[in-house]
Amino acid sequence: MQPKTPSPIDMHVGSQIRLHRKMIGMSQTALAERLGITFQQVQKYEKGTNRVGASRIQGIASILGIKVNALFPNSLLGPDQEASGGSEGRELEAFAASTEGFALNQAFTKIKSANVRRRIVALVCALATAGETQTDDTPTLV
Repeated sequence: MQPKTPSPIDMHVGSQIRLHRKMIGMSQTALAERLGITFQQVQKYEKGTNRVGASRIQGIASILGIKVNALFPNSLLGPDQEASGGSEGRELEAFAASTEGFALNQAFTKIKSANVRRRIVALVCALATAGETQTDDTPTLV
């Protein structure tokens, strides 16, 4: 018997819970205590291993100070609520929810100088463009 794989929607909801929890600086333990569950259960929700019930989703959204629909993929929302962006938007959401994306966003927003932020964006864009044209025999800087 094969183990059940988490549903993509359950995984998305879990990653959004994690993202919003981290954005407000709340630990899994603190969220679990407010929900009256164990932190292991919060871990399972965030990984998408366990589904989050409707009343629990409402409780989590309330604790995190967000609307319930902030936890769901845009593709599930009605046409008047769906954000534009398609697959690129989903890729950006996935990156922002990742450990690296979250850390990068958090550090970037702490940079006070708009000029420095613009230069960093230009640098990253240049690196991304260089990566598209790089061949296997081109040396890379590490």
